[in-house]
Amino acid sequence: MPYLDPLDWRIRARRIRLPRMQTDPRPPGAIVVRAPTRIDFGGGWTDVPPYSDEMGGFVCNLAISRYATVTVSRGGAANARPETHFADRSIADAAARRFRLSDAWIGVQSDFPVGAGLGGSSAVGVAAVGALAAARGETMNPSALAELSREIEISDLGIAGGRQDHYAAAYGGALGLRFSAGRVDVREIGLSLKARTEIERRCLVIYTGQSRISGDTITAVLDAYRNKDPEVLNALRNMREIAERQADALRTANIDLLANLVSQQWTHQRSLHPAIPTERIDDIVARAKAAGAIGSKALGASGGGCVLVIAAMNRVAQVRAAIEPLGEILPFTVAKDGVEQCA
Repeated sequence: MPYLDPLDWRIRARRIRLPRMQTDPRPPGAIVVRAPTRIDFGGGWTDVPPYSDEMGGFVCNLAISRYATVTVSRGGAANARPETHFADRSIADAAARRFRLSDAWIGVQSDFPVGAGLGGSSAVGVAAVGALAAARGETMNPSALAELSREIEISDLGIAGGRQDHYAAAYGGALGLRFSAGRVDVREIGLSLKARTEIERRCLVIYTGQSRISGDTITAVLDAYRNKDPEVLNALRNMREIAERQADALRTANIDLLANLVSQQWTHQRSLHPAIPTERIDDIVARAKAAGAIGSKALGASGGGCVLVIAAMNRVAQVRAAIEPLGEILPFTVAKDGVEQCA
């Protein structure tokens, strides 16, 4: 797939659609948009400037059916404002200010834990931008949605971070994302039925119940990169290269290889900073391996949140039983589509 300029809204322009839900509590005329969260198999941190601009980054991720849903209605009374459930609405409110819709009422809902390391805040941002654009009668392509959502997080809310979460929410499916200065090369990885079936059966996502990493740790890792710390430089380089191999494993439906690469990714990821691994995460990884898991890693920046565990083909039940006492297992399917409007 050719390079997609995130600032050119004409590329891949498409309308966002989703069949209307049976139970519809929305206000009359409301626009409802949802965007998926993601599993990051590898390459996280390499999508964050200045590393991505100076060294080049690569992330392999997969959108999953855990959604942020944003409702926008215009011109209604304050008491008609949709409720917010289990989600941070700050990015949605910031997006409304960007779109200058002073009469817009916004509701935010999610079916995933806050701070789970699933890219949830970025999913909210992409859904909010999609809903607000639709409210103004505009059509935006996925790259434009992702870039505007990230710009709002960075510039309006002062939240440091990379790009991968926004692109997963905007595009859906499996992605290989290459980052360089001023450029994001989006490569959509076509998953075979075999790959999807194995991922949904063998991949377990468990929420530790602990909040994810703090901004101080992110700053510390970036400072270590700027100071050319050899351990951090080596870890980031290896994480980028492993993520490239993971994308190939997904294309060929080699889930055993993907799992082994996930394990390698975690070795380098946890070496970036002492706060990234936690006692609970290490316990989950150890118990999973003993029960027959091939690969495990914490999702997102880590320091809490969710852990991905990939079980051997014939050990799924044993692995699930081993880790279930340590957190909440979140069922999911592959989200083949990205941001969508509920018709």
